[in-house]
Amino acid sequence: MLRNLHKIPGLIAAILIVVITLSGAVLSVLPAWEVVAEVPARPGAGLSVATLADRIAITYPGVEQIKRSPSGKIIAFYFDGGQPGAVVIDPATGVGVADAQRSAFARWMTNLHRSLFLDDAGRWAVAAGAASLLMLSVSGLMLTARRVGGWRHFFSRLRGPLTGRLHVEVARFSVAGLLLSSITALFMTASTFGLIPEAENPPTFPRAVSEQTGAIPGTMAMLRDTPVSALRELTYPYPDDPTDVFKLTTDVGEGYIDQGTGEVLIWADAGLWQRVNETIYMLHTGQGAALLGVVLGLMALGAPVMAITGAMLWLQSRRARPRIKGNTPAGQADTIVLVGSEGGSTWGFAATLHRALREAGHTVHTGAMSEFRPERYACAAQVIVLAATYGDGAAPASAKGFLDRLATLKAAPGLSIAVLGFGDRQFPQFCAYGAEVARVADENGWPSLLPMGTVDRQSPQEFARWGHALGEALGHPLELLHSPVIPQTQALTLISRRDYGSDMQTPSAILRFALPKTGRFGRLVGRGFARFSAGDLLGIIPEGAAVPRFYSLASGQADGFIEICVSRHPGGLCSGQLLSLTPGDSVQGFLRRNPDFRPQANARPVILIGAGTGIGPLAGFARANRPGREMHLYYGARHPDSDLFYGEELQGWQADGRLASVTAAFSRTDTRTYVQDALRNDATRIARLISEGAQVLVCGGRDMAAGVAEALSEILAPAGLTPALLKAEGQYVEDTY
Repeated sequence: MLRNLHKIPGLIAAILIVVITLSGAVLSVLPAWEVVAEVPARPGAGLSVATLADRIAITYPGVEQIKRSPSGKIIAFYFDGGQPGAVVIDPATGVGVADAQRSAFARWMTNLHRSLFLDDAGRWAVAAGAASLLMLSVSGLMLTARRVGGWRHFFSRLRGPLTGRLHVEVARFSVAGLLLSSITALFMTASTFGLIPEAENPPTFPRAVSEQTGAIPGTMAMLRDTPVSALRELTYPYPDDPTDVFKLTTDVGEGYIDQGTGEVLIWADAGLWQRVNETIYMLHTGQGAALLGVVLGLMALGAPVMAITGAMLWLQSRRARPRIKGNTPAGQADTIVLVGSEGGSTWGFAATLHRALREAGHTVHTGAMSEFRPERYACAAQVIVLAATYGDGAAPASAKGFLDRLATLKAAPGLSIAVLGFGDRQFPQFCAYGAEVARVADENGWPSLLPMGTVDRQSPQEFARWGHALGEALGHPLELLHSPVIPQTQALTLISRRDYGSDMQTPSAILRFALPKTGRFGRLVGRGFARFSAGDLLGIIPEGAAVPRFYSLASGQADGFIEICVSRHPGGLCSGQLLSLTPGDSVQGFLRRNPDFRPQANARPVILIGAGTGIGPLAGFARANRPGREMHLYYGARHPDSDLFYGEELQGWQADGRLASVTAAFSRTDTRTYVQDALRNDATRIARLISEGAQVLVCGGRDMAAGVAEALSEILAPAGLTPALLKAEGQYVEDTY
């Protein structure tokens, strides 16, 4: 529901919101421009309205009104020879110094922003846009809090694809201004159409006047006692009409003055409601608060960025997430299926389960784990959780906040639970997040529908076996026939290869593929290989297999090619197929982004640690490094004569400053050392770099990564630090296999 509240208004009103916010951003800087670029002299501290009026009358005897703008500029409106005029006044002399008419551009932009050039119908349309913007801002705040695991983590570091992170980061910056602008816009629209009173007790035009004329403003006590700094407007009586009067409006109220006697006929102090109206006008326009206007204008520029990234996210989600047909509302379903997915593949399994349960007679609601609300499950008998594991046992994107809500439930509802974990047994934290969900549910007293199951590398066979067990627990057969959705692939043509490891009987190679061509729209939305960085993953589906294999990229899009390091694994379908390629051959591949495994966007040092083909992305980081950023490489291989990947490049990158140091360890030489030994030998420098905020990036086999973690634990112990603590801060990141 919350996602729909955010998505639907955004898609429908996107263009309208972009027009409103961009025009509003332009208008918001005009008050600041007026302050710094125009010529309005400011009145002296002791100058009264009476003195100002007398000075203006000398130069402009036909003056009809004197106004003071929120920026402090004094404007006189007058008639001269039957022609109206308006000038900016120098209050020291009463002489005009500039034309007071707004520029044609400012008038055009104002009409666009207020009414889209459509008068009242346009004002209602703009109000609808403001209401949509308000709804988007509120729902976006709630969705962001849900994504990061609660309000206390609202400004925590984000993970996931660049488009999603950019969307949220811009929202964090802009949402306060967009909330303020949309609320004040709706208030002003209601005021324009008379839905909100402008003042509690406005003074009524006096019935009894002296019907005398000729009093000079300089002699009127009220005008002598009113400083120009408090003036809003002084309106003169209509010429030759003895029944008309002066009208004075100030910061503290408004009233009427007899034009013959100079006496105040009636006065009303400004009430609270009037001050509220004026404050809202100031907050929306920036008039009287130029700096606020500039800040709001900058925040408004976030709306077009969010509109573009939001549309891109919607398109991406349409491709990645299958449509769940017959999705019963949560309050009416007897079975709740909750999905925790990072890249979208787990949703495909959820769609298969949803369909099978419906065919078996269940009413089913399927949604993200982040939408977990047991108080809504009025008719449910069981909750089934399909949970992938992100990285080192962390929650995937669509499961943010689930464990916190599960752990804080006061009592377990009358629901049984089943948990199915998705992962890859090559990784040390196989299905760790799913196991944590099952553990917390058990500790909180949830009845278990069946023991936790696991699915390795999206295996349809393991999913089907778990389905049989689930059917037995539910009391009826359940056939889960799942065909994984393979991402759209592109042909990658090998242009060069460098072979290594033949002397060590471990054939391996650096394979470089040509960058596929991408159309303009594909580049805009980031489709295919339009945008990628070293550390992202190349997915290859080996012949005769349904599950892709992934290789860390050693190049970025700016390099103009796709490069990976491959080592033959015994019985490995994919590695064997790749190593059999010769230049000119092609293989089908696709891109999966891995935004968390890359150097952070700051100037702090970076420590790269890898072994074997794990040097691939590390070499890509070094290739893309800017000279001046301290980057150290610790690398383990079998033998320098046969396994030293990127040997010549490493020397060149060290010579030009992209690498501050390169330390290699070889396990098949007389010295027989490993990369963790190299770390211990350099413990002083390692400890110093990490204390200075250095980020540690580790890539390679999980046994190597375990040895590296153990060595760093020893090195960091005197400082009270651990790899686990650094991981929690995003200062230590692994990509292991």
